[in-house]
Amino acid sequence: MRIATWNVNSLKARLERVEEWLEYAQPDVLCLQETKMADKAFPAMAFSALGYESVHHGQGQWNGVAILSRVGIEDPQNGFGSEVVDPYEGDARMLTATCGGIRISSVYVPNGREVPSEFYDRKLEWFERLAEWLDAHHTPKDSVVITGDFNVAPEDKDVWSMKAFAGSTHVTEPERAAVRRLEEWGLVDAFRKVYEDDHLYSYWDYRRGDFHQGRGMRIDLVLASAPVAERVTWALVDRNARKGKQPSDHAPVIVDLTP
Repeated sequence: MRIATWNVNSLKARLERVEEWLEYAQPDVLCLQETKMADKAFPAMAFSALGYESVHHGQGQWNGVAILSRVGIEDPQNGFGSEVVDPYEGDARMLTATCGGIRISSVYVPNGREVPSEFYDRKLEWFERLAEWLDAHHTPKDSVVITGDFNVAPEDKDVWSMKAFAGSTHVTEPERAAVRRLEEWGLVDAFRKVYEDDHLYSYWDYRRGDFHQGRGMRIDLVLASAPVAERVTWALVDRNARKGKQPSDHAPVIVDLTP
């Protein structure tokens, strides 16, 4: 089973690229972030033609998450649930569904903008709600994957230069602690099960030729519970998807599981 995540930074602008990528990468489940679409505009028929069921949670020109699956989609749910006050209420940032026996969440964690700011504070609150949601709905023995754009580089080796990011979001200790809290609950960074090396990034700023200069960050994560993590056999950041005409500023992250 192949699970992938990709922040496409506007599905309308990059639908053709996503369709081409699905054809050659052949994921069983693809989680998308930053679709920047309303639900009524989501191209479900285009994905159906390629053999994928799909579900989308969008709000229009900002945010938006989706799950595409050729191993079924059951019990889709948006966000943390109606009983939870989301610190980014109204944003479409989380979508969960059961695909191939695994409960999979596609998340687009808030950026946080700058430190300090109320946006940064609400980002940390959002992480708290995510941890509480995970604990309320699952146990570490369940087959669970939370994947997407976390807007956090978990370790120093996940950025090209800590000096360049000093004092900014994505690398602060509270943000990293929020990711560690998920790992302490029982989630495993599936990509790091395969690669311990540094310089393996999934995001590069559009400006200053950062992709070609290797100035990136690893902020797109696949966090899996132990029953899923023990099935991981292979992983990849598909840098080829970051090349060519009008690429996203993110590359897909792929994880393969044994049956």
